[in-house]
Amino acid sequence: MGTKEKLIERFKRQPNDFTFDEMERLLSIFGYKKSNKGKTSGSRIIYRNSDNRPIMLHKPHFREHRKGVCLETSSGRFD
Repeated sequence: MGTKEKLIERFKRQPNDFTFDEMERLLSIFGYKKSNKGKTSGSRIIYRNSDNRPIMLHKPHFREHRKGVCLETSSGRFD
């Protein structure tokens, strides 16, 4: 199993220690690219794929790990 498959399997298990960097790598695997919202976006980052379907994430300031609810919300898009 390659690193992409391992990351996908790790995401499906919805671990409490899934990092923001891992989430960015996962989104890039599925063709999502970071969309620049300009100076007013703050910590909100939007990712769009070729179908222009957005996923908005909040970049953590101090705590790098994503909350479980964010993983649950995003997991339906990668099935």
